[in-house]
Amino acid sequence: MDRFFTLIATKVSQTVGRPFAFVAAIVIILVWGVTGPLFGYSDTWQLVINTGTTIITFLMVFVIQNSQNRDAAAMQAKLDELIRTQQEARNAFIGIEHLTDVQIERIRAALESEGEALEEARLERHESVDRFLARL
Repeated sequence: MDRFFTLIATKVSQTVGRPFAFVAAIVIILVWGVTGPLFGYSDTWQLVINTGTTIITFLMVFVIQNSQNRDAAAMQAKLDELIRTQQEARNAFIGIEHLTDVQIERIRAALESEGEALEEARLERHESVDRFLARL
């Protein structure tokens, strides 16, 4: 089931992410709008577009979420591999995406603080950075 859903979600996201899908959606809306006078702008006429767009939106939420989850997991695996192969990297960072939000926020804050201290030391030593900052 999982493999089947991934295959379908991938195909759907590739298809609806193309310009053709956008143009098709515009054409459907234009056809619906033009048929308004034909159906007297009835409640049923309005219900057709409302129901159709609601169903499509509901289903697309799952497709988009699946694509984002797979992309994030693949990116995380690639980053973990980069961390693992770098001699100076801290291997303890591999898998931190499984920590709680509070734990990740503490790590991020500590890294930013550490990064700012390192950056201040680097800025003092590099004239090129000073010239760059002067242009901003």
